[in-house]
Amino acid sequence: MTTASAKDAAELYEHFKVLGQEDAYTPSHCESIRLLVEEIQDLKRSEDAVILAHNYQRPEIFEVADLVGDSLELAKRGKDFRQGTIVLCGVHFMAETAKILSPEKRVLIPDAMAGCSLAESVDADDLTAMRDELKLRYPDLKVVSYVNTTAAVKAVTDVCCTSSNALRVVESLDSDNILFCPDENLAAYVASQSDKNIIPWKGNCYVHQQIRPEALQRVRKARPEIRVIAHPECRDDVLAEADAVLSTSGMIEYARREDATDFLVVTECGLSDRLLMELPDKRFFKACQLCKYMKMITLEKTRDALVNGRDEVLLSPQLCEAARGSIERMFELS
Repeated sequence: MTTASAKDAAELYEHFKVLGQEDAYTPSHCESIRLLVEEIQDLKRSEDAVILAHNYQRPEIFEVADLVGDSLELAKRGKDFRQGTIVLCGVHFMAETAKILSPEKRVLIPDAMAGCSLAESVDADDLTAMRDELKLRYPDLKVVSYVNTTAAVKAVTDVCCTSSNALRVVESLDSDNILFCPDENLAAYVASQSDKNIIPWKGNCYVHQQIRPEALQRVRKARPEIRVIAHPECRDDVLAEADAVLSTSGMIEYARREDATDFLVVTECGLSDRLLMELPDKRFFKACQLCKYMKMITLEKTRDALVNGRDEVLLSPQLCEAARGSIERMFELS
């Protein structure tokens, strides 16, 4: 993605105007964004840093990002950058995953309070207790954890998965019984396509859980030609209304390759902002839900992280090693 280092305030205003948020991105605000972008670009050079931004971030964060992607893409590719510091513009478990895969690097998150309702729905000790109890009934049980989990949970997991490879990972395991955590909706989606016994953890993403099928139906009624693309963290009655069920990266590729011009993007609405900016010839409508944690990350906090070295993610070498095993196992299986 092109950054804004060469854009003036007027260009930024035209760039953001496609979002239909002229009240938020006024010319004066775009001038303040321009100054912050320049400052952050200079700080990246002086601090030997790279900025990785999740798809759900604010549009102005994309302007300073060296890479925009989903959580695993950021962590996996973060280690390939030569810089010694990673600034992870996303939520805390993503920064932990970046540290797990790049333990020798300094990893900063602009706001350590940027958590995740899904990751916080499962505790490593509780997961271990449930696993041990279920193994009495299902000796071949394997624990599959979504990457949207803490380092401690990954450390007691057999293999991680993403929303795009969850079914492939589950089907590749030499077990008929799977404890799947923490997303009950993703677990249900996998179970609907697998003959294996999927035992779900009772957790969900509050953003996707709030989306209702009635909202999709209203849009379809108004725009019968629209393509509905939904994230598998949504409830099953929402997924039933979709033309395609895809990860965030999958949604981006789908929108690029399809001939359709109108899409309803059923996930956190920051992804629609990215799509609008990258594919201006197409139209993206929002089943709009904002993640309050993702939106805690701002340009000001990103600058402050670089200036002050705040909020560094610190994990013990032992925890990194244990957690890395479940991620590497996922790479092997998928």
